Amino acid sequence: MKRRVAVTGLGVVTSLGRPVELFWEKLLRGESGVGPITLFDVSGFKVQFGGQVHWTPENEGIANPKELRRLDRFTQFAMASAADAVRDSGIDFSKEDPHRCGVIIGSGIGGLSEFEAQHERLLTKGIDKVSPFTIPKLMVNSGSGHVSSMYGIKGPNFSVATACASAANSIGEALRSIQYGDSDVMVTGGSEAALTPMGLAGFQNMRALSFRTDSPQQASRPFDVDRDGFVLAEGAGVVVLEELEHARRRGARIYCELMGYGASGDAGHITQPDEEGRGAARAMAMALADAGRNPVDVQYINTHGTSTPLGDKAETVAVKRVFGEHAKRLALSSTKSHLGHTLGASGGIELVVCSLTVAKGVITPTINLDTPDPDCDLDYTPKVPRDAKVDVAMSNSFGFGGHNASLVVGRV
Repeated sequence: MKRRVAVTGLGVVTSLGRPVELFWEKLLRGESGVGPITLFDVSGFKVQFGGQVHWTPENEGIANPKELRRLDRFTQFAMASAADAVRDSGIDFSKEDPHRCGVIIGSGIGGLSEFEAQHERLLTKGIDKVSPFTIPKLMVNSGSGHVSSMYGIKGPNFSVATACASAANSIGEALRSIQYGDSDVMVTGGSEAALTPMGLAGFQNMRALSFRTDSPQQASRPFDVDRDGFVLAEGAGVVVLEELEHARRRGARIYCELMGYGASGDAGHITQPDEEGRGAARAMAMALADAGRNPVDVQYINTHGTSTPLGDKAETVAVKRVFGEHAKRLALSSTKSHLGHTLGASGGIELVVCSLTVAKGVITPTINLDTPDPDCDLDYTPKVPRDAKVDVAMSNSFGFGGHNASLVVGRV
């Protein structure tokens, strides 16, 4: 029999800031974290804006200055969001069996900035000038490894790299670990820091990004008829999961129950979604089945909602496939309208949003939805938040490579 799993801690690093309380307030106010990129010189780029995290890592308390130099930006984000989530959960890992606790933190790309910096050193200064810390800094599993070391966690410890579904797949695998008795506590989510020259150039040149340079804060506009691509962003989202009775025994605050997980593959184009939404629909249906819930039980979906012409339409089709007539009664919204697309971190950030939606009874809005696309004809909660009792919510994440993942949370 599967064990039940509670969400007891939340942590984010986003372009709207941190901790979670500030992030949530800004979502409800309809704010955007998108703005000019200042991390590097963007004067030669056609796209010069993104969802940049503004912070000083030396002030975040995750490591001393010497140690920080050995951590890529995406690992710093993972550690900071994990620290917030653990602090929020109130768990003391020194009192837990370290072999019954684990970490799964995904990333779509990993240490891209380190790769770029050391490749430049290789070309300009020679082989001997490449840093010996290059590999530990750029490897995708660096976030999980460092978080496990922070807390002495010795249970399941790995990373998932499924592009924009990385965090959702990581959380789903962490759910499985607890459900089937391999662990009691998991720190899980995703982190990404691909807002780099190579990252921006690659996405710009494949024409995946919005070119709305005259109004960056309005560039991420999921489901709007005038959307023209996503906004590249960075950040992290991490949650603490616990076996439900374990959480209750220690008197933990429980935001919600993580009830179900579904994953599938499109087996089609490497970057374009299945226009019929078949793979995405299967992931959603599997998550509902795992949760033991019917489509009519769901009140809210936090959509993948990237603001791409094909993606938003395909997700709408997929929701209709799964929910039928009930799709018209659902509330949906896109967190990416506020942040841009944090790639492998997005599913973690968005599960934080779903958890708060269930706990607080408020649905965050989709901003910049001025003129709905006729092909995207569901209720996407435009512009203003909505009070609503949400007993069951779903979070969708779909990635390049045809990776689809859905998570279902519910009121305990």
